[in-house]
Amino acid sequence: MREFSWSLAFLRPYRVRVFGIAALALVEIGLAALAPWPMKAIVDNVFGRQPFPPALAGPVNTLTGGRVVALLIVVALAGLLLQLLLEVVRAVHTQIQVDTGQRIVYDLRGRLLEHLQALPLRHHVLGRTADSVYRLDADAYCVNDLVIGGVFPLATAALNLTVMFAVLARLDTPLALLSLAVAPFLYVSLRYYSRTMTDRAEQVKSRESTLVERAYEILSSIAAIKSFARERHELSRFARTGNDTMAARLTLTWQESLFSVCVTAITLTGTALVLVVGGLHVIDGTLTVGGLLVVIAYLAAVYNPLSSIAHTTGALQQARVSARRVQELLALAPEQLDAPDGVDAAGIAGHIEFKDVGFAYDASRQILDQISFVAHPGEMVALVGLTGAGKTTLASLIPRFFEPTHGQVLIDGVEVQRYRLRSLRERIALVPQESALFGGTIGDNIRYGRLDATDADVEAAAHLAHVHHFIERLPGRYDTPVAEAGATLSGGERQRLGIARALLKNAPILILDEPTSSLDAISEDAVFQALRRLREGRTTIVIAHRLSTIRDADRILVLHEGRVMAQGTHDELTASNELYRRMCARLSVGRSLDEPESVDEMLKALA
Repeated sequence: MREFSWSLAFLRPYRVRVFGIAALALVEIGLAALAPWPMKAIVDNVFGRQPFPPALAGPVNTLTGGRVVALLIVVALAGLLLQLLLEVVRAVHTQIQVDTGQRIVYDLRGRLLEHLQALPLRHHVLGRTADSVYRLDADAYCVNDLVIGGVFPLATAALNLTVMFAVLARLDTPLALLSLAVAPFLYVSLRYYSRTMTDRAEQVKSRESTLVERAYEILSSIAAIKSFARERHELSRFARTGNDTMAARLTLTWQESLFSVCVTAITLTGTALVLVVGGLHVIDGTLTVGGLLVVIAYLAAVYNPLSSIAHTTGALQQARVSARRVQELLALAPEQLDAPDGVDAAGIAGHIEFKDVGFAYDASRQILDQISFVAHPGEMVALVGLTGAGKTTLASLIPRFFEPTHGQVLIDGVEVQRYRLRSLRERIALVPQESALFGGTIGDNIRYGRLDATDADVEAAAHLAHVHHFIERLPGRYDTPVAEAGATLSGGERQRLGIARALLKNAPILILDEPTSSLDAISEDAVFQALRRLREGRTTIVIAHRLSTIRDADRILVLHEGRVMAQGTHDELTASNELYRRMCARLSVGRSLDEPESVDEMLKALA
């Protein structure tokens, strides 16, 4: 099966460990093969007074002096030491095997996380975050389950079967052949049940992923849920999803139980047949009682691994489904990081040009259409328009978060696709409307803009972003821990930290998505004073919803339904464009462009 062969590829970095596991498995099988013989010696040679084989008779007589009690003690002690040695080898074997399995799991998780980060932003916008997290967490165990729970036990069972069958054949050939009678029945039952269990395992994985998604959605929206007092409603939705998941899991478990009963019945029947036939051989004198005990012990050594695998077939089928889900994720095409002749963006000045650019997530809706404009170093270009006009999408094309479906985006006369992606993004600083904060300290979050920045650099950026005085009041100043997503900070404080981070990056291109929307008037003025100083020699693209931001721009693009309706300075547009005049009128009295009556009026201006 291709899932098993795919999983085995993860063993390559651990060849030495695999050889060690194989060697320990051989020692374990050898010791297990010897384990029943002391009992045979006690039954046949001590109690039954049968002579030992010639090769053992001399050493045994030397040790025991022919005394029965001494012989019993020596054989029992030998059996004890053999069993203890077997347990030690088994413990070391298990430890190395589990350790290798865990290393493989974390290798796969690292590969999955690296791949998820490399996927285009479109995947994360359109896909489900919780499903990606589920694949990264739960599905990543597929390799461990397939290799440690499948390949290794199968190989051990096959080797066990070979060794034990060879010894059984020397003891009693008919019994050895009879022990194999269960194999066809095991194969048929495995083939029958594995088909249905695979389908049901896929349903379980899908519904468990949906359940995780529901929980993720609830916890990430907890403020809205509490504000609307919808805890019971969300609990009810979660319960419905949980019931569906539980029903799917119980159905799969029932199939696993039926299969387990079937396998157990087959192996017990096989053991009973061997016991009856072996008993007849003991009665007619062709097999000793001790020999029959060895046969029964060997049967257990052969049947137990097969039964264990059969009992965990449901888990193996789930692991196969998880492996397919992981393979599907890894098969998604990552961002095209670098063209073969990729250009280093280290020396760019920041001259941006859009030439008839269009963009669409799919064929059903065009987000941007025929966008053309130029932004020179030292200029600030503002993007204004109603919600859904395409402002954020337009700005996202510059760092190649999305690729244009037609037209060209150029920086310094070179298409952005030709630049090495990481090099390009290192030369662009972005301040989103909702600044993301990470686990760590206040200083760590500002330093995220430039990881090698000194403490003095961090503090200077904080001063420019008008956030230093706030930080100074914190108990740990720049070493104050940040709560998850900055939950203990106000929107304005988070925004200023995001601005400080971007300023610290000191990039030639600065993209601001309404950078002062959460700031008071005094802080806004201070931040814009800093931005005015930093604009020198930089190209600044700002998505604006405030009149103060618009007036400060060198050029304003008025966007509507993905097209540039007009462009120019504030004074030029006020004189020439009715839509822009109406937007400015709303903003001047503190009204949002997204209020319903505001939207209606704006649309009338286009008629």
